[in-house]
Amino acid sequence: MKDTKPPRVVAELGRPETPQETADRKAENSRLYRSRKTVNNLVLSLLATVGLVVVIVLAVPRGEAPERPTVDYAQLAGQAQPDLPVPLLTPELGDDWGSNYADVRTAASPVAGTPDIRSWNVGLISPDDEFVGLVQGVDANDTWLLAELDEARPTGTVTIDGVEWVEYANGSGSEDGNVAYALSTVAGRSTIAVFGTAKPEYVLDVARSVRTGVTANLDAPSGAPAETDSE
Repeated sequence: MKDTKPPRVVAELGRPETPQETADRKAENSRLYRSRKTVNNLVLSLLATVGLVVVIVLAVPRGEAPERPTVDYAQLAGQAQPDLPVPLLTPELGDDWGSNYADVRTAASPVAGTPDIRSWNVGLISPDDEFVGLVQGVDANDTWLLAELDEARPTGTVTIDGVEWVEYANGSGSEDGNVAYALSTVAGRSTIAVFGTAKPEYVLDVARSVRTGVTANLDAPSGAPAETDSE
């Protein structure tokens, strides 16, 4: 005689399930299983995506930090020296400084009837990647200096290693220009300015670094006025 299994009593119901209740329970279990599987697949997919991104990031070669500009202004000064009648300044700074330009420029004198003004220009980059400029004008005048310093206002004087410099406050165009703090001095035929957006201590460092050159200009013979490229 074939045994028949008695209907399963459901605890919540306190009685056997009806065929419809059994079908509904199985359908709900299937839905929950599919839902859990979908969530699990989504989590696995996200983990796989994150892992792939990590692998790509690690595999891509890292760019080296940009090197500090290495314009050799001392060498360029040596090349330019024969064309100018004054000793050219070459700042003596540490290896943590850089330079992004060094050249001789000729500008029309802002004073009518006077010769063009030639100048030696050096751009320096401080250890904090801030700008300090050095300009040395030959037979320059106050109007030329005012233009070079963005119309900055003198605020007093400071003596650095025996050299007296005039200090300047922000120039009128300092928001878009290169003058936040500046110094100037006159040595022989050279009008020298150090300026920049760097911290004042860096501007002072550059002024200190050209002391030997300033002294050389003070000791240089006056000679003839500087020649220009103008006809």
